[in-house]
Amino acid sequence: MKKPLFLLGVLLILFAVGYAVGRIVRAHCSERVVVVLSTNDIHARIRRFPQLASAVAQCRDTLGAGRVVLVDAGDRWTGNAYVDLAPEPGQPVLDLMNRLGYDVATLGNHEFDRGQAALGRRIAEGTAFPVVCANVRSDTCTFPQLPAHAVLERDGVRIGVVGVVTNYEGPGHPAGNAASFVGLRFPDPQQAARDAADALRGEVDVLLLLSHMGDDRDLELLASGEQRYDAVIGGHTHVVRDTTIGRTLLTQTGKNLAAVGATTLRLRGRRLVGADFRLVPLDGYAPDSAFAAEVARCYDNPELNRPVGDFAAAAGKTGLGNWICDRIAAATGAEIGIYHVGGVRIDTLPAGGVGLARLYDLEPFSSRIARVRMTPEQLRRMILLKYNDGENRKEAHRIDLIATTPYTIVVDAEDRAVDVRFPALREGRAYEVALGDYIFRNYAGVDRAAGGITERRVVDVLFDDLRRAPVLPDNAPRQRREPRP
Repeated sequence: MKKPLFLLGVLLILFAVGYAVGRIVRAHCSERVVVVLSTNDIHARIRRFPQLASAVAQCRDTLGAGRVVLVDAGDRWTGNAYVDLAPEPGQPVLDLMNRLGYDVATLGNHEFDRGQAALGRRIAEGTAFPVVCANVRSDTCTFPQLPAHAVLERDGVRIGVVGVVTNYEGPGHPAGNAASFVGLRFPDPQQAARDAADALRGEVDVLLLLSHMGDDRDLELLASGEQRYDAVIGGHTHVVRDTTIGRTLLTQTGKNLAAVGATTLRLRGRRLVGADFRLVPLDGYAPDSAFAAEVARCYDNPELNRPVGDFAAAAGKTGLGNWICDRIAAATGAEIGIYHVGGVRIDTLPAGGVGLARLYDLEPFSSRIARVRMTPEQLRRMILLKYNDGENRKEAHRIDLIATTPYTIVVDAEDRAVDVRFPALREGRAYEVALGDYIFRNYAGVDRAAGGITERRVVDVLFDDLRRAPVLPDNAPRQRREPRP
């Protein structure tokens, strides 16, 4: 009797050992798949959320929700009056992201457009997912100190997600008015990304960087030999990017929620054995009805839907910029009007009626008009410094300043601006110049002691002009660049 029992015990032990060994073999030899869905630079384009919701639901249904991660790389608002002018500015896009179940996000520069106190409230009270940023330091009571990273677990895989935001445009902080950043510090994002990765080493199986530095800075980081990250999910420069540097995947989805990124991570045991990226256009998805109803409620705003006036012809970005320059100069009695192309937030406006919401889409910042006296030499210096800007490269090497007065930027063989010619201005004479307050506050070369910011808002000036008569836009460029002879 004892012998059969002994044999049974041995068999049970062998079975248990075999089962344990089998589990170990399966864990280390079978392939596991996790998909990271990513957005960047949504800019409040919530009309696309119903399609995004369908795409995310399909991925979760196919793989199982436990194998899907949903992330955002910054700039969630600024670009849609129905979001930006909501009772709680920006909250409509956060409500949709909360409902869709985002797992983690980082900051973009436009998160600060309403000031750090407003952003602090949105993070503390309106955001259901963690916001991570390794290169922001807060000494204020209005803005919470954010964590550098979050750790997510999917199908037994530990995924570390680090966030960084640009500090190049300020300089020393993201693009925006300096008042929004008082009490905040933004250390070098590239070094912060390295330090955060080192802090997570050994704790996670996969390491992702949510970067709002721009793909040029991401490439710079990776080209320096950085191999700590398995994938960099980027934003800020509004490009489509699918590149592998060394072993690191670098991605970006463009802007305005035209597409969602799908990064597929394949692991054998806890070792990453493959990663690839696919850009998924959202046009191919039928809108989710519940999300469509929520978006429709956001757009049910009689004040913003009210028509203001008409455009007699279609306007492109140049035509819209020229219109702004003309109107701010006329409204303040200035001889020259200047506006920056980054402040023109829509690319085209068709002929026909224009509602109040569209005006706010064009100029969503509540910018005020500044006046300053400048000579052609001072204007030349401002334009040269902006064109050759080595820090804020997103706005460099382009005609960034639109003006009522024509000018030509002369560039050398390396595309460095060496001169600016003003055919209609007299050297040595000081001119009254109307500027957007962003230029007045932030651009190098402006003598701020020679002027000041008025109480007149740019959007109000445009509203008054549109209300008086149909606008016939001038789409002809007034500025150009040419190679040095």
